Amino acid sequence: MTANRSLIHFPGAFGTSLAARLDLPAQPPLAYVLFAHCFTCSKDSLAATRISAALTERGFGVLRFDFTGLGGSEGDFANTNFSSNVADLVAAANWLRTQHQAPAILIGHSLGGAAVLAAAHEIPEAAAVATIGAPYDPGHVQHLFADAAPMILANGVAEVTLAGRKFNIRKQFLDDLASQSGHERIGALRKALLILHSPRDTTVDIENAARIFVAAKHPKSFVSLDTADHLLTGKADAVYVASVLAAWASRYIKVNESPAAAAPGVVTVSETHEGKFTHTISAGQHRARADEPASVGGDDSGFTPYDLLLAGLGACTSMTLRMYAEQKKWPLEHVSVRLRHDKIHAQDCADCETREGKVDRIEREIEIRGELDDAQRARLLEIADKCPVHRTLHAEVSIKTRLASA
Repeated sequence: MTANRSLIHFPGAFGTSLAARLDLPAQPPLAYVLFAHCFTCSKDSLAATRISAALTERGFGVLRFDFTGLGGSEGDFANTNFSSNVADLVAAANWLRTQHQAPAILIGHSLGGAAVLAAAHEIPEAAAVATIGAPYDPGHVQHLFADAAPMILANGVAEVTLAGRKFNIRKQFLDDLASQSGHERIGALRKALLILHSPRDTTVDIENAARIFVAAKHPKSFVSLDTADHLLTGKADAVYVASVLAAWASRYIKVNESPAAAAPGVVTVSETHEGKFTHTISAGQHRARADEPASVGGDDSGFTPYDLLLAGLGACTSMTLRMYAEQKKWPLEHVSVRLRHDKIHAQDCADCETREGKVDRIEREIEIRGELDDAQRARLLEIADKCPVHRTLHAEVSIKTRLASA
């Protein structure tokens, strides 16, 4: 439930300003996540944006930023290297630490995964590290510009084209990659590690995931991303990664106490900005997702508003029957409620006061199981109409709306 998506800046490894986005949920975050994007990508890549949105929906605050010389960040990419990327990550963690709270989870995509593995020992508060399609050895990226390597070594610099964009790569970049040791860094991690990798990744072979897993000490986990591509361009893949990350990380982090999240009777609905109609719903510590079907321009990723209305009536109906049966000590074993909403012509509704236009009709079918006699079943059917939500829908309702203070 993204209530706040702000653009911020902080000084990076070279003292230049780095551009970042901080996504915060409507309620105080359960914990903070620091996300490192893939090589020559940006904080606004599909993977970064979608994973961040999905994690925020699940209650995490997420900081994602552009490394020096990329995206909206200042500086010259040609002067950067893997070590400066690691330093940028540490600077981002320092900003979170001073402005909000140190990141409890580090996530890196592709070369960003290798970078978070390297930076983790400088961020002591981070309890969990996750890599997505990450290379075992940072030097793996050299294959992307292997044809230009002789020119880089001979002239000290060469222009290469990566993902359709031109970059200057200097010899110091190659020298820095050659000096990195992934094995020692991974073995000394001392944090929970989750490795996510696709067996069909043609950019970073899955053998890299195997080598990372072998080098790491427990606790460590591996999740196959099946048919996903290296950049996670499929929305469903990014959302799946976020759901796995959220569930996995909850085992290793200390969740922040959130008095606001426990406030009774308050429901917050916020846009996620993933699609035209996607929203997240928060009630206390519980969360759900709302959307519209594809037929009306939605992504069909959650309950429709009328689904939620029917769910409220159905849940209230079942709970009311359960409470009544227990008070009477009746052998009610199971209750299931099926509901449907339609708009019908008023003239077709025999018991409606309105005679013109259309009226809303909710059909409710209640399935009751248990050794109940006919009289008991009939009484439970009467009690269904006494559930609080049913009464609210039939009563006069006053809705007062105001703008929240800026």
